[in-house]
Amino acid sequence: MALSATIHKLELHVADMQRNYYGSHALTLARHPSETNERMMLRVLAYALFADEALAFTRGLSTVDEPALWQKDLTGAIQRWIDLGHPDERRLLQAAGKADHVVVLCYGGQASQVWWDGVREAARRMRKLTVLAISPAQAQALAGLARRTMSLHVSIQEGTALLAGAEDSVSVDIAVWREA
Repeated sequence: MALSATIHKLELHVADMQRNYYGSHALTLARHPSETNERMMLRVLAYALFADEALAFTRGLSTVDEPALWQKDLTGAIQRWIDLGHPDERRLLQAAGKADHVVVLCYGGQASQVWWDGVREAARRMRKLTVLAISPAQAQALAGLARRTMSLHVSIQEGTALLAGAEDSVSVDIAVWREA
């Protein structure tokens, strides 16, 4: 018998001073059985960083042709493709061919730096690629905010995201390794 996804309900309130975006979103997240709380909360962070009414969580881990999140326009064209971790060069090129803007959020510390050193040359050809990184310790701290039912307030200012839940808060520094 296959394990099913764990459903999480999230009330997300975003105040992004960098983009002048202020909004609330009632979201449902399906956490794949092989996904950790850390990775799920990184998807939430990515959502907050690029919050928009058209941004959506995808089937993610269970579907290799989809990113963690994407934003589509009314015609179904992909405006923003957001991946987590260390996608290979081929996946980045495919994403750049499908989307107007590709974002990669890395969270592996030294492993992320090794990945970036390996794909940096190919990335120079991808004008629509943004690469962001956060420290592994901050990614682990995000996992502590995970609950089956969550209400999070996220304030984004000057490269830092402050995520505050009912019991705890986590500050995350967003390093920009490449801007589209």
